Formats: sequence, C-alpha cells, structure tokens
Amino acid sequence: MAIYGASGNSSRTYLHRFLTRAGQAVQPGQLVLDAGSGRAPYRKLFDHARYETADFLAVEGKKYTEQDYVCDLAQIPVEDARFDHVLLTQVLEHIPEPATVLAELHRVMKPGGTLWLTAPLFYAEHEKPYDFFRYTEFGLRHLLEGAGFEVREVDWMEGYLGTLSYQARLMSRALPSSPADYGGGLRGRALALVAKACKRLGRRVAGNLAALDLRHKFVGKGLPKNYQVVARK
Repeated sequence: MAIYGASGNSSRTYLHRFLTRAGQAVQPGQLVLDAGSGRAPYRKLFDHARYETADFLAVEGKKYTEQDYVCDLAQIPVEDARFDHVLLTQVLEHIPEPATVLAELHRVMKPGGTLWLTAPLFYAEHEKPYDFFRYTEFGLRHLLEGAGFEVREVDWMEGYLGTLSYQARLMSRALPSSPADYGGGLRGRALALVAKACKRLGRRVAGNLAALDLRHKFVGKGLPKNYQVVARK
C-alpha cells in the first residue's frame, strides 16, 4: 500500500493498519462480520477466517460487493452470538439510530467477541442523504457502554497533521475562486486570484502534511479526523 496514497490521505494508511491488527487478532476459522462493508476492501486481511458481509445497499452510485446479508444493520437476520469479531469502519455516521445498531451488533457477537470500530469527528457531509452524525470519544464511549460493550481502547486514528492535511485538501476543492464569488470588479478579480493560489497551495500542502502525519503522529491537541475503537462483549 502507498505510504499516504495519491491524494495525500494518511487516514487510509492508518485505517489499513488498524484493520491489519484486527486481522491478526482473528484466529483461523473464526467468524467475522463486516457490517456496512460496501465494497469490502479489507476482505483479504481476513482470508484465514470465515468472513461475512452485511449492508443495506441504499446509496445511489456507490459500488458494493455481493453481500451475505442485505439488511438494515438494526435487524441482521442471524442467530444470537454468531460472530467472534465485528468490523464497523466508517459506517456509524451513516446510521440514523446508532444505539439500536450497536445493541444489535452486541446481540450477534459471541461473549468475549471484539468490535473493531472507526468513526469520524471531522469530515465533510458525504453519501447524502445518509450522513447523520459525527462522534467525540465521549459520545462513542457512551453509546458503546449503553449497548453493553466494554470499551478497551479509544484512540485518534490519525494525528492532528492528518486533520490539517484533510482541511487543506478540502480547501483546494471547495474554496470559491471566481471573481463573481467575491463581488466582481477589480477587488473580486484580485480575491479570486488569491483564492486560486490558495487552492494550488492547499493541494501541495495536503500531501506534505499527510506524509508528516505518518512520521509524527501528534495527538492530544487539535482534533483527530477519526477515532478508532476496540470494544469487547
């Protein structure tokens, strides 16, 4: 895998590391549920296990792999205590009733089973209209403990430089840059030129900050882009 990806996204590397760790924690033959799997991009990390997927396939234009269970994650059509591990990565923000879904995941997990979860704190709206929440570490703990889980770890997925990288990349895409956006006239043209320069600078800065984030993961000040959580039933 590339160090930070073509778009300068250190989060992809950190997520891959987190799920590699999850794969290493799964014993051969154990049963894993990838809840909200989408295209199931991390399936190969669980080749030594029995791997099942569930998704409700609702987002227009999104590509999905063939699912074992096409369902609402609040009602997964399996028996109690089926899975040894559950993955829920970058999904919780798309769930309108997160407490209900976490309780359902608790139901389908075996006693002692592990939930591997990631969720954003700072990210633009996406997969609209199915984008409902952002999560602090305290909100995640509250929801998980309320569903019956024992929270073992809540950590920043990437460091603050990764968040700054994302902000710079978002600016390079979203900053208005036409004279009309700034009222037109001489002043509008001048401000539009400044905005275009900022967008070009943002693209360059984003990649550099992402690379730095992988070498120097600063936590505790600023804010993470995402949290990663390990919880047990």
